[in-house]
Amino acid sequence: GLCQPVWRFQVSSALKEGHVTPTELCQRCLALIKSTRFLNAYITVAEETALKQAEESEKRYKRGQPLGVLDGIPIAVKDNFNTAGIETTCASNMLKGYISPYNATVVQKLLDQGAVLLGKTNLDEFAMGSGSTDGVFGPVRNPWSYSRQYKEKSAPKSHSEDKESNWVITGGSSGGSAAAVSSFTCFAALGSDTGGSTRNPAAHCGVVGLKPTYGLISRHGLIPLVNSMDVPGILTRCVDDAAVVLGCLAGHDPKDSTTIQDNFKPFELPSLPDVSKLSIGIPKEYHAPGLSSEILALWSKATDLFKNAGAKVIEVSLPHTRYSIVCYHVLCTAEVASNMARFDGLEYGHRSDMNKSTESMYAATRREGFNDVVRGRILSGNYFLLKQNYENYFIKAQKVRRLIANDFLKVFGSGVDILLTPTTLSDAVLYREFIKEDNRTRSAQDDILTQAANMAGLPAINVPTALSERGLPVGLQFIGRSFQEKQLLTVAKWFEKQVKFPMIQLEDVKRHNHDVFQHEKSASFS
Repeated sequence: GLCQPVWRFQVSSALKEGHVTPTELCQRCLALIKSTRFLNAYITVAEETALKQAEESEKRYKRGQPLGVLDGIPIAVKDNFNTAGIETTCASNMLKGYISPYNATVVQKLLDQGAVLLGKTNLDEFAMGSGSTDGVFGPVRNPWSYSRQYKEKSAPKSHSEDKESNWVITGGSSGGSAAAVSSFTCFAALGSDTGGSTRNPAAHCGVVGLKPTYGLISRHGLIPLVNSMDVPGILTRCVDDAAVVLGCLAGHDPKDSTTIQDNFKPFELPSLPDVSKLSIGIPKEYHAPGLSSEILALWSKATDLFKNAGAKVIEVSLPHTRYSIVCYHVLCTAEVASNMARFDGLEYGHRSDMNKSTESMYAATRREGFNDVVRGRILSGNYFLLKQNYENYFIKAQKVRRLIANDFLKVFGSGVDILLTPTTLSDAVLYREFIKEDNRTRSAQDDILTQAANMAGLPAINVPTALSERGLPVGLQFIGRSFQEKQLLTVAKWFEKQVKFPMIQLEDVKRHNHDVFQHEKSASFS
């Protein structure tokens, strides 16, 4: 075993000082994945390759030549990023058994820094959803469902209320990655964010979720949902860690023509961030219908924190926000329809045995391979793209998208540095309540506070803020100017320091892992 005090240091310095070896760390995380299997956070656990990578890392530490801060750090990757030699399924029958011949650029960059890839995490099928409940491998359970905090506040009223059904969702679609980070099975994870798919589960699982500026990080090898909005997302337990991972991933990629041309200089966040010279915008349109009174109260409390620190806090208007969900629906489904055309049963993935004709094979393959949610979005998208509808829907939505992006430009042009909004309308919902509504209704409600940042391509981050009356995490969102990640993360770090979000206290995990949960918030590595 590993003596407990090791965890009191940040793990990176523990590795450097030899208090813990990469192999021990990797084995510890693998053991924890096994004892938290019931969360269903991982689709594939790459035990063998992870231990090999840890062994290589160990040799570098022994030589005193680690590759950097991430060397030997266990990470997880959402299962819609290609990983050479490890299955990539997108939680769909369409890709069950598919093994990519190459790594996504972001995965390659992490491996090049010596990170240890533990496995691939669960999601909504093809990342379409806001609950991580719709993949073929079943729903992800929010680790906070098993926390002392939630149990004390939300004990079943009667014995008849089945304890088993008292668990809440992680949010989505990157719920597996958020649950993995929140339950300590890894130190950082990749998600993807098209309309909030990294920030939403980060808020529900009490972790940091960063959606970088569109084009700052390569999408090469991320299986596309909406090319013009998809961004790889970063999930960590603290803001500093998100900055470290961003530094490793950002910059130009010749394989993705939408990435920035310039080289990206990794930055360190100030140890004592100062917000007194900043101007914080509060968009009034984000007082959305359905926003819980609890979150509203936290939002105003947060504005007071900034005021008291000497920042200017101004109410601003983003007038086109109310059209953004409809606009997003049209653009999202249209691009989905186009992207999903590649899954035809010919080159890779599932192929139906129906062989009367090529046409019937196509149709059967797609019927068997895609769930209703995916098929529904393909149908909507193709409808919007029909010749007679193209002008009225797709072109109009593109114009509205421009207006939404311009709203943000105007606000930032007026001297506002950062916008502060809620991330979600409420804390995490019980799974049994969540599935009463269909995916489309749910996604439209849940994306409302997050997807405008995707339409405008802006960087945004969820910072865990407090626990709700039910003992579940609630987060707030900061939206920054294009490519101003350093300023955004500095403000997020300042805020994180102020709110001192509580550590999750997991009880249902087998005793032999108990000491893992005793370490402080700094299960961080930076």
